[in-house]
Amino acid sequence: MSKSEYQDLIAEYKEQIRILKQEVAELQDAGKSKDSANKRTLQKLENITDDLEKAQQELKELKEKQDGKNKTSNKESDS
Repeated sequence: MSKSEYQDLIAEYKEQIRILKQEVAELQDAGKSKDSANKRTLQKLENITDDLEKAQQELKELKEKQDGKNKTSNKESDS
């Protein structure tokens, strides 16, 4: 191979390396974006889970309160 052929090969390899580096950077950026989106989604899920637990606790308390009133009214009607 002549010197010019080697230089052409080297130039081609350099171009391929540049393209690959660019693709790696794009993939890294996409990965960071995906990580951020996952983090936001996880935070939303945690907040919704907390809200659900609070709502379930309130519902349980209301049912217990209602059951207590029903028992009281049943006792009064039995008397």
